[in-house]
Amino acid sequence: MFDDPLVILGTSVGRGESAILEMDVAKLHTRNSLKIPVIVERAVDDGPVLLLIGGVHGDETNGVAIVRDIIRKGYNKPKSGTIICIPVFNVIGYLNQDPKFPDGRDLNRMFPGSASGSLASQFAHKFKKEIAPLADYVLDFHTGGADRDNYPNVRCVINQEPLLELAQAFGAPFIVNSPYIAKSLRQTMYKMGKPILVFEGGKSLTLDQRAIDFGVNGAFNVMIHLGMQEGESSKNKDSIIIKKSKWIRAPYSGMFHPIVQNGTRVETKQIIGKILDPYGEFEKSIHAPFDCYVFGLNTTPNVYKGDSIAHVSLE
Repeated sequence: MFDDPLVILGTSVGRGESAILEMDVAKLHTRNSLKIPVIVERAVDDGPVLLLIGGVHGDETNGVAIVRDIIRKGYNKPKSGTIICIPVFNVIGYLNQDPKFPDGRDLNRMFPGSASGSLASQFAHKFKKEIAPLADYVLDFHTGGADRDNYPNVRCVINQEPLLELAQAFGAPFIVNSPYIAKSLRQTMYKMGKPILVFEGGKSLTLDQRAIDFGVNGAFNVMIHLGMQEGESSKNKDSIIIKKSKWIRAPYSGMFHPIVQNGTRVETKQIIGKILDPYGEFEKSIHAPFDCYVFGLNTTPNVYKGDSIAHVSLE
Protein backbone atom coordinates (compact mmCIF):
# COMPACT_ATOMS: atom_id res chain seq x y z
CA MET A 1 0.00 0.00 0.00
CA PHE A 2 1.47 3.33 -1.08
CA ASP A 3 0.76 6.97 -0.51
CA ASP A 4 1.02 9.39 -3.39
CA PRO A 5 2.86 9.20 -5.63
CA LEU A 6 3.23 5.58 -6.75
CA VAL A 7 6.37 5.61 -8.88
CA ILE A 8 7.03 2.59 -11.05
CA LEU A 9 9.77 2.38 -13.68
CA GLY A 10 10.31 6.11 -13.28
CA THR A 11 6.66 6.99 -13.95
CA SER A 12 4.30 8.44 -11.36
CA VAL A 13 0.84 6.84 -11.32
CA GLY A 14 -1.72 8.90 -9.42
CA ARG A 15 -4.99 7.84 -7.84
CA GLY A 16 -7.52 6.74 -10.44
CA GLU A 17 -4.86 6.61 -13.16
CA SER A 18 -3.69 3.89 -15.55
CA ALA A 19 -0.35 3.39 -17.23
CA ILE A 20 1.18 1.02 -19.77
CA LEU A 21 4.89 1.08 -19.07
CA GLU A 22 7.88 -0.75 -20.50
CA MET A 23 10.67 -2.50 -18.66
CA ASP A 24 13.96 -3.00 -20.47
CA VAL A 25 14.93 -6.64 -20.88
CA ALA A 26 18.04 -6.58 -23.05
CA LYS A 27 19.85 -5.12 -26.01
CA LEU A 28 19.60 -7.34 -29.09
CA HIS A 29 22.49 -8.03 -31.43
CA THR A 30 21.08 -5.31 -33.67
CA ARG A 31 21.34 -2.85 -30.74
CA ASN A 32 17.56 -2.60 -30.59
CA SER A 33 16.08 -2.64 -27.10
CA LEU A 34 13.79 -5.46 -26.04
CA LYS A 35 11.12 -4.46 -23.52
CA ILE A 36 8.16 -6.02 -21.73
CA PRO A 37 4.85 -4.22 -21.12
CA VAL A 38 3.91 -3.56 -17.50
CA ILE A 39 0.24 -2.62 -17.14
CA VAL A 40 -0.72 -0.60 -14.06
CA GLU A 41 -4.23 0.22 -12.84
CA ARG A 42 -4.63 2.29 -9.69
CA ALA A 43 -7.92 2.97 -7.94
CA VAL A 44 -8.85 6.23 -6.24
CA ASP A 45 -9.17 4.48 -2.88
CA ASP A 46 -6.23 3.11 -0.95
CA GLY A 47 -5.58 -0.61 -0.88
CA PRO A 48 -2.90 -3.24 -1.42
CA VAL A 49 -0.69 -3.60 -4.50
CA LEU A 50 -1.27 -6.93 -6.26
CA LEU A 51 1.27 -8.12 -8.84
CA LEU A 52 0.16 -10.67 -11.48
CA ILE A 53 2.84 -12.44 -13.55
CA GLY A 54 2.57 -14.82 -16.50
CA GLY A 55 5.14 -16.38 -18.78
CA VAL A 56 8.15 -16.70 -16.49
CA HIS A 57 8.80 -19.77 -18.63
CA GLY A 58 8.24 -18.79 -22.24
CA ASP A 59 6.50 -22.00 -23.30
CA GLU A 60 3.91 -21.90 -20.49
CA THR A 61 1.20 -20.20 -22.51
CA ASN A 62 -1.65 -20.78 -20.05
CA GLY A 63 -0.08 -18.30 -17.61
CA VAL A 64 0.11 -15.67 -20.33
CA ALA A 65 -3.51 -16.34 -21.31
CA ILE A 66 -4.67 -16.05 -17.68
CA VAL A 67 -3.18 -12.59 -17.16
CA ARG A 68 -4.39 -11.56 -20.61
CA ASP A 69 -7.98 -12.63 -19.79
CA ILE A 70 -7.84 -10.82 -16.44
CA ILE A 71 -7.04 -7.64 -18.36
CA ARG A 72 -9.65 -8.32 -21.06
CA LYS A 73 -12.38 -8.82 -18.46
CA GLY A 74 -11.38 -5.63 -16.65
CA TYR A 75 -10.56 -7.50 -13.44
CA ASN A 76 -7.27 -5.62 -13.27
CA LYS A 77 -9.14 -2.35 -12.62
CA PRO A 78 -9.52 -2.42 -8.84
CA LYS A 79 -12.10 -0.70 -6.67
CA SER A 80 -9.27 -0.02 -4.22
CA GLY A 81 -5.51 -0.40 -4.33
CA THR A 82 -3.34 -1.09 -7.38
CA ILE A 83 -2.99 -4.04 -9.75
CA ILE A 84 0.20 -4.50 -11.77
CA CYS A 85 0.06 -7.00 -14.65
CA ILE A 86 3.02 -8.49 -16.50
CA PRO A 87 1.44 -10.94 -18.96
CA VAL A 88 4.70 -12.00 -20.65
CA PHE A 89 7.57 -11.95 -18.17
CA ASN A 90 10.06 -13.90 -20.30
CA VAL A 91 9.27 -12.28 -23.64
CA ILE A 92 12.20 -13.81 -25.55
CA GLY A 93 11.31 -17.29 -24.35
CA TYR A 94 7.69 -16.61 -25.29
CA LEU A 95 8.65 -15.58 -28.82
CA ASN A 96 10.76 -18.72 -29.17
CA GLN A 97 8.24 -20.90 -27.27
CA ASP A 98 11.12 -21.94 -25.06
CA PRO A 99 11.08 -22.11 -21.24
CA LYS A 100 14.56 -20.64 -20.94
CA PHE A 101 16.12 -17.23 -21.42
CA PRO A 102 18.24 -16.71 -24.58
CA ASP A 103 21.41 -17.28 -22.54
CA GLY A 104 20.18 -20.84 -21.92
CA ARG A 105 19.31 -20.27 -18.26
CA ASP A 106 16.08 -20.91 -16.39
CA LEU A 107 14.96 -17.43 -15.34
CA ASN A 108 13.14 -18.94 -12.35
CA ARG A 109 16.47 -20.15 -10.94
CA MET A 110 18.31 -16.83 -11.33
CA PHE A 111 16.78 -14.71 -8.56
CA PRO A 112 17.58 -12.39 -6.89
CA GLY A 113 19.97 -11.81 -9.76
CA SER A 114 22.99 -9.60 -10.19
CA ALA A 115 23.67 -6.35 -12.03
CA SER A 116 26.87 -7.86 -13.40
CA GLY A 117 25.69 -11.44 -13.98
CA SER A 118 24.31 -13.28 -16.99
CA LEU A 119 21.51 -11.82 -19.10
CA ALA A 120 18.88 -13.71 -17.09
CA SER A 121 20.54 -12.70 -13.82
CA GLN A 122 20.58 -9.03 -14.84
CA PHE A 123 16.90 -9.12 -15.72
CA ALA A 124 16.03 -10.82 -12.40
CA HIS A 125 18.03 -8.15 -10.58
CA LYS A 126 16.26 -5.34 -12.42
CA PHE A 127 12.84 -6.78 -11.58
CA LYS A 128 13.76 -7.24 -7.92
CA LYS A 129 15.01 -3.66 -7.71
CA GLU A 130 12.35 -1.79 -9.68
CA ILE A 131 9.06 -3.70 -9.44
CA ALA A 132 9.14 -6.32 -6.66
CA PRO A 133 9.41 -3.78 -3.80
CA LEU A 134 6.09 -2.20 -4.83
CA ALA A 135 4.04 -5.38 -4.45
CA ASP A 136 2.14 -6.40 -1.33
CA TYR A 137 0.94 -9.70 -2.82
CA VAL A 138 2.00 -11.73 -5.88
CA LEU A 139 0.26 -14.32 -8.06
CA ASP A 140 2.63 -16.16 -10.42
CA PHE A 141 0.92 -18.29 -13.11
CA HIS A 142 2.59 -21.44 -14.48
CA THR A 143 1.85 -24.72 -16.25
CA GLY A 144 3.40 -28.16 -16.14
CA GLY A 145 6.74 -28.39 -17.94
CA ALA A 146 7.20 -30.41 -21.11
CA ASP A 147 4.43 -33.04 -21.32
CA ARG A 148 3.42 -32.92 -17.66
CA ASP A 149 -0.21 -31.90 -17.32
CA ASN A 150 -0.97 -30.28 -13.96
CA TYR A 151 -4.53 -30.32 -12.71
CA PRO A 152 -5.25 -26.75 -11.51
CA ASN A 153 -3.62 -26.14 -8.13
CA VAL A 154 -1.94 -23.42 -6.11
CA ARG A 155 1.38 -23.95 -4.37
CA CYS A 156 2.64 -22.39 -1.18
CA VAL A 157 4.09 -23.20 2.23
CA ILE A 158 0.83 -23.94 4.01
CA ASN A 159 2.03 -23.23 7.56
CA GLN A 160 2.98 -19.64 6.71
CA GLU A 161 0.48 -16.85 7.19
CA PRO A 162 -1.29 -15.53 5.22
CA LEU A 163 -0.47 -18.02 2.43
CA LEU A 164 -2.96 -20.76 3.30
CA GLU A 165 -5.71 -18.18 3.75
CA LEU A 166 -4.91 -16.67 0.34
CA ALA A 167 -4.74 -20.12 -1.26
CA GLN A 168 -8.13 -21.06 0.17
CA ALA A 169 -9.57 -17.78 -1.10
CA PHE A 170 -8.16 -18.52 -4.58
CA GLY A 171 -10.33 -21.63 -4.76
CA ALA A 172 -8.29 -23.99 -6.96
CA PRO A 173 -9.20 -27.68 -6.70
CA PHE A 174 -5.92 -28.44 -4.88
CA ILE A 175 -3.57 -26.59 -2.55
CA VAL A 176 -0.12 -28.19 -2.66
CA ASN A 177 2.34 -27.64 0.15
CA SER A 178 5.54 -26.72 -1.65
CA PRO A 179 8.90 -25.76 -0.08
CA TYR A 180 10.75 -22.79 -1.50
CA ILE A 181 13.15 -23.59 -4.32
CA ALA A 182 16.55 -21.91 -4.17
CA LYS A 183 16.96 -18.86 -6.42
CA SER A 184 13.33 -18.94 -7.56
CA LEU A 185 11.11 -15.89 -7.90
CA ARG A 186 8.90 -17.32 -5.14
CA GLN A 187 11.77 -17.65 -2.69
CA THR A 188 12.99 -14.13 -3.44
CA MET A 189 9.55 -12.60 -2.90
CA TYR A 190 9.22 -14.54 0.37
CA LYS A 191 12.56 -13.18 1.59
CA MET A 192 11.29 -9.68 0.77
CA GLY A 193 8.20 -10.28 2.91
CA LYS A 194 5.83 -10.48 -0.08
CA PRO A 195 3.20 -13.28 0.14
CA ILE A 196 3.18 -15.17 -3.15
CA LEU A 197 1.08 -17.98 -4.60
CA VAL A 198 2.14 -20.03 -7.61
CA PHE A 199 -0.72 -21.34 -9.75
CA GLU A 200 -0.12 -24.46 -11.85
CA GLY A 201 -2.55 -25.56 -14.54
CA GLY A 202 -2.31 -27.51 -17.79
CA LYS A 203 0.90 -28.15 -19.71
CA SER A 204 3.36 -26.26 -21.88
CA LEU A 205 2.56 -25.15 -25.43
CA THR A 206 -1.14 -25.81 -24.91
CA LEU A 207 -4.05 -23.50 -24.17
CA ASP A 208 -6.17 -25.35 -21.61
CA GLN A 209 -9.44 -23.45 -21.10
CA ARG A 210 -10.24 -25.23 -17.85
CA ALA A 211 -6.87 -24.20 -16.37
CA ILE A 212 -7.23 -20.66 -17.73
CA ASP A 213 -10.70 -20.28 -16.20
CA PHE A 214 -9.50 -21.54 -12.81
CA GLY A 215 -6.59 -19.08 -12.94
CA VAL A 216 -8.72 -16.08 -13.92
CA ASN A 217 -11.48 -16.83 -11.42
CA GLY A 218 -8.97 -17.61 -8.68
CA ALA A 219 -7.21 -14.28 -9.17
CA PHE A 220 -10.54 -12.47 -8.97
CA ASN A 221 -11.41 -14.40 -5.80
CA VAL A 222 -8.14 -13.21 -4.25
CA MET A 223 -8.97 -9.62 -5.25
CA ILE A 224 -12.34 -9.95 -3.48
CA HIS A 225 -10.61 -11.43 -0.43
CA LEU A 226 -8.17 -8.50 -0.31
CA GLY A 227 -10.98 -5.95 -0.64
CA MET A 228 -9.80 -4.84 -4.09
CA GLN A 229 -12.92 -5.95 -5.95
CA GLU A 230 -16.58 -6.33 -5.10
CA GLY A 231 -18.68 -9.43 -5.65
CA GLU A 232 -18.98 -13.03 -4.52
CA SER A 233 -16.32 -15.71 -4.78
CA SER A 234 -16.78 -18.20 -7.61
CA LYS A 235 -15.42 -21.13 -5.56
CA ASN A 236 -18.11 -23.73 -4.97
CA LYS A 237 -16.21 -26.08 -2.66
CA ASP A 238 -13.18 -26.12 -0.42
CA SER A 239 -9.80 -26.87 -1.92
CA ILE A 240 -8.19 -30.23 -1.14
CA ILE A 241 -4.95 -29.65 0.79
CA ILE A 242 -2.03 -31.87 -0.20
CA LYS A 243 0.59 -31.71 2.54
CA LYS A 244 3.01 -34.13 0.87
CA SER A 245 3.27 -35.56 -2.61
CA LYS A 246 5.43 -37.74 -4.83
CA TRP A 247 5.78 -38.78 -8.45
CA ILE A 248 5.04 -42.37 -9.35
CA ARG A 249 7.75 -43.45 -11.79
CA ALA A 250 7.63 -45.83 -14.73
CA PRO A 251 8.93 -49.29 -13.81
CA TYR A 252 9.48 -50.07 -17.49
CA SER A 253 10.26 -48.26 -20.74
CA GLY A 254 7.58 -48.18 -23.40
CA MET A 255 4.45 -46.43 -24.62
CA PHE A 256 2.52 -44.86 -21.73
CA HIS A 257 -1.27 -44.94 -21.84
CA PRO A 258 -2.90 -43.11 -18.89
CA ILE A 259 -6.11 -44.71 -17.64
CA VAL A 260 -6.98 -42.57 -14.63
CA GLN A 261 -8.44 -39.11 -15.11
CA ASN A 262 -6.30 -36.25 -13.86
CA GLY A 263 -7.66 -34.55 -10.74
CA THR A 264 -9.41 -37.64 -9.38
CA ARG A 265 -8.95 -39.79 -6.29
CA VAL A 266 -7.81 -43.37 -6.79
CA GLU A 267 -7.71 -46.33 -4.43
CA THR A 268 -4.92 -48.76 -3.67
CA LYS A 269 -4.21 -51.09 -6.63
CA GLN A 270 -6.44 -49.09 -8.98
CA ILE A 271 -4.91 -48.91 -12.47
CA ILE A 272 -3.30 -45.53 -13.18
CA GLY A 273 -2.11 -46.42 -16.65
CA LYS A 274 -0.44 -49.00 -18.84
CA ILE A 275 3.00 -49.29 -20.39
CA LEU A 276 3.11 -51.08 -23.74
CA ASP A 277 5.72 -52.04 -26.28
CA PRO A 278 5.20 -51.08 -29.96
CA TYR A 279 5.14 -54.72 -31.10
CA GLY A 280 2.11 -56.04 -29.23
CA GLU A 281 4.13 -58.41 -27.03
CA PHE A 282 4.36 -56.45 -23.77
CA GLU A 283 1.68 -54.78 -21.66
CA LYS A 284 2.00 -53.93 -17.99
CA SER A 285 -0.54 -52.14 -15.77
CA ILE A 286 0.69 -49.51 -13.31
CA HIS A 287 -1.29 -49.60 -10.05
CA ALA A 288 -1.72 -46.97 -7.37
CA PRO A 289 0.45 -48.04 -4.39
CA PHE A 290 -1.97 -46.38 -1.94
CA ASP A 291 -5.14 -44.27 -1.78
CA CYS A 292 -4.32 -40.86 -3.26
CA TYR A 293 -5.30 -37.93 -5.43
CA VAL A 294 -3.76 -37.67 -8.89
CA PHE A 295 -3.04 -34.04 -9.75
CA GLY A 296 -0.37 -34.39 -12.41
CA LEU A 297 0.01 -36.75 -15.37
CA ASN A 298 2.75 -37.31 -17.91
CA THR A 299 1.08 -37.11 -21.32
CA THR A 300 4.09 -38.03 -23.44
CA PRO A 301 3.43 -41.14 -25.55
CA ASN A 302 6.78 -42.77 -24.73
CA VAL A 303 8.53 -43.08 -21.38
CA TYR A 304 11.77 -44.54 -20.12
CA LYS A 305 12.13 -46.58 -16.96
CA GLY A 306 12.29 -44.10 -14.06
CA ASP A 307 10.37 -41.31 -15.82
CA SER A 308 7.70 -39.51 -13.78
CA ILE A 309 4.22 -40.59 -14.87
CA ALA A 310 1.78 -39.47 -12.15
CA HIS A 311 2.00 -36.83 -9.40
CA VAL A 312 0.03 -38.04 -6.40
CA SER A 313 -0.75 -37.04 -2.83
CA LEU A 314 0.69 -38.83 0.17
CA GLU A 315 -1.97 -39.45 2.80
